[in-house]
Amino acid sequence: MKIPDLDSQTIDRVIEMAWEDRTPFEAIEVQFGLQEKEVIAIMRRFMKASSFKMWRKRVTARKTKHLQKRDFTVGCFKSRMQKTRDLG
Repeated sequence: MKIPDLDSQTIDRVIEMAWEDRTPFEAIEVQFGLQEKEVIAIMRRFMKASSFKMWRKRVTARKTKHLQKRDFTVGCFKSRMQKTRDLG
């Protein structure tokens, strides 16, 4: 998969958001225009293999990384760095 041309600051922020358990992939898509498969490709490319495997295992088991799987919608944490747009 071709990774979009992003600056290092954007890549760092995408990785940070992807590591956060309660930040859904949809929030990353709203802010950066990256689909889940592109985020996975970025994580794979810019992380050590062992870190990527650990992250992928965690994310696969998390309901909070996908809005459709969440059992809550109100009271979600939003970073000050996130754009303010309703995801739910």
